[in-house]
Amino acid sequence: MNWGKSIILVFVLFAGFIGTMVYQMTRQHIDLVSDNYYQNELQFQQHIDRVANARHNLSTTMTYQADQQQVVFVLPSTLQKGEITFYRPGDRQQDFRVKISAQHPTRQVIPTRSLAKGNWRVQFTWSDGQREYYKEEQIFL
Repeated sequence: MNWGKSIILVFVLFAGFIGTMVYQMTRQHIDLVSDNYYQNELQFQQHIDRVANARHNLSTTMTYQADQQQVVFVLPSTLQKGEITFYRPGDRQQDFRVKISAQHPTRQVIPTRSLAKGNWRVQFTWSDGQREYYKEEQIFL
């Protein structure tokens, strides 16, 4: 085989490799954090205020108990309404929410047995009727 055929063969193999990579990249599924990304960005100052409020409120704790496969929330007594979101960064289909109202006790337990193994973000948003609060922790199951 001479040099001319070898160079053409290398170019054909390289083009095939690039074509294969482009095909695989277009088939890759990518989840966005939120469908309303830009609208949420405009409301970011409210989120900053919620986080600052939660830092000053020490009556709320979130604890992952790996041995019992559960997440325990100690809720403030002034809670009017709230929501716990389990956010899976790698797969939006596994995300779920738990609504909390004032009738719930000050301790909320959520089992993690049925959750997929890996990284989760547990986001807790609540209100006492006057202020809103936000707390987030990462757990690895």
